[in-house]
Amino acid sequence: MRPQTPRPRQTAHEPAVARHGWLQALGTVLAGLIVMIVAAALGLWAAGAADLPDGALPRVVAATVVTAVGGTIELSGGAGSIAETRAGLTVIPLSVTLVGALVIAAGFLRPLRNRAVTGATELAGWATRIAVLWLAALIGLALAARHTFDIPLGDVGDFFGTSAAVGVEAAVAPTVFFGLLWLAGVLVLALLVSRGAPLPARLVRFQESVRPAAYAMVVLLLTYVGLGLAIALVVALTRGHAAETAAVALLGLPNVVWLAFTIGLGATWDSQVEGPFGLPMPKVLDQVMRGPDVSTLNLGSLAEHDGRVWWLVVVNAVLLLGAAFVMAARSPARMRPRQHAAHMAVALTLTVLMICLVARIAAHYGLSVLGIGDLGGGLGGELFLRPRMWSALGLAVLWGLVTGFLGGLLAKRVRRRGAIGPASDRR
Repeated sequence: MRPQTPRPRQTAHEPAVARHGWLQALGTVLAGLIVMIVAAALGLWAAGAADLPDGALPRVVAATVVTAVGGTIELSGGAGSIAETRAGLTVIPLSVTLVGALVIAAGFLRPLRNRAVTGATELAGWATRIAVLWLAALIGLALAARHTFDIPLGDVGDFFGTSAAVGVEAAVAPTVFFGLLWLAGVLVLALLVSRGAPLPARLVRFQESVRPAAYAMVVLLLTYVGLGLAIALVVALTRGHAAETAAVALLGLPNVVWLAFTIGLGATWDSQVEGPFGLPMPKVLDQVMRGPDVSTLNLGSLAEHDGRVWWLVVVNAVLLLGAAFVMAARSPARMRPRQHAAHMAVALTLTVLMICLVARIAAHYGLSVLGIGDLGGGLGGELFLRPRMWSALGLAVLWGLVTGFLGGLLAKRVRRRGAIGPASDRR
């Protein structure tokens, strides 16, 4: 009689991913899409976009959500033989990005809780369901994000009986590519951050070094957003400008606070604002950036306008040390301070790299009438914000090494996973 190999049994509470089908994936995608649309719509309404002609607000909302997931918006226009317009826009409304990422990550992790490990095939199947539905949502958004705006040409336009037009249209292929890439990043980061989410057996060995650092960085970034939101509420209640403050909070709060975070590290950004453009950010930043020449945005240039900017260094030191302590406290007790320093340096460098990539802004608009204006000058403008990447990353390494080492020393006083207590505690 041949012995039979028993088949592995599923426990009664085991929420196998395979049993969570298209309905759960649809709920995850719809929830993420809805919160992004609501945030974009409220932010644009607070910014005055409700007054756009021809019922353009829904189209602009769709375009905002497209840019929030890394999609591309193409701008074009003209006015026959008498005028030519040229425009371009690259900006990510990170408030919209953040709320969508949090909701989709929560929906992705929900059926995976209370499990030790999961199979790679099983996990990929669950992620694929979400990706397929997200692909359909991206295509729908890209097709909806199309509109044409008329731009009056003043007396010249009245004389010739014409006006310039700028068309806004989402590029479907780049939107789909970057939107799926964004989703993949959200799902992978969700698995890295959540201690309770299962990993394939081959990846379990990496969780001791990766998960605590990833969790600490997410907590750090969300803490900055929370502080920014608190400051925005105080400003709205005490200084007025409630609509403008709400627009910043709902569209670009992470853009502002994460930029401030890198500046507090000592990073430098090159910037310029000229022409009709305005930035949804504090007045001191606009003052430094606005002008015909390229401006340097760092602690020194901001301190010339407001000395309180030096408090960014203090806030950074406290929050980074707190993040390093959290990372070390969630790590195995056998890890030494120098290991925590290395993990913190790598994690912080990757975080700053992410901020440098997503917080940059580039926009230009030009109008030439009868060859006058040369698509710039008084009939156009330019806006850009870009980091000095390598110096920012170098500073992140330095801050990470110092705060990681100190956080590891502080965490020695805390009972952690793998720690061995005194004999009296083991009785």
